[in-house]
Amino acid sequence: MKLLLTLCLASLLTLPVQAARRIGEAEVRTGKNNLPCFTIAEREEQRSGSPDFQAVTVMSAERTLWRMAMPRERTFPLAFSMCIPYGGRVQALPQTPAAPLASGVVYTVQMETRSGKNAAAPLRYTARFCMPRRPAGKGAVRQIAANERQGRDLYGCLN
Repeated sequence: MKLLLTLCLASLLTLPVQAARRIGEAEVRTGKNNLPCFTIAEREEQRSGSPDFQAVTVMSAERTLWRMAMPRERTFPLAFSMCIPYGGRVQALPQTPAAPLASGVVYTVQMETRSGKNAAAPLRYTARFCMPRRPAGKGAVRQIAANERQGRDLYGCLN
């Protein structure tokens, strides 16, 4: 019995170990018609360059509100200077219709990218955001920092 247990443990130790890629930081901005638009954070671009875009998904809890994806044979570099608008309609791209965004709700955006020139670059970038009830002077969209505490006002989304 001890021999069997030893062999099982030894076989587990011989499996190749792969480091998991980190998840990069996305940026959410106020775009046209006060709707959000999405890109990678500036420091991500400085650190790893512009990744090749694959897909963008916006979710509320576990429900997908909008998704747009590139066909396998096409892509483009996703630079900090550009922004993909929520519900953007590009006829040639597979996508779902965009559901309306409500104020006071926390949303998550996830952007998927392809392995490009930098093999260590993230394959996924995420951020949380909301549409505040009373937008501040910066616009109608509020990005929620990764380390921000929820608080009574739901990250400032209920203001």
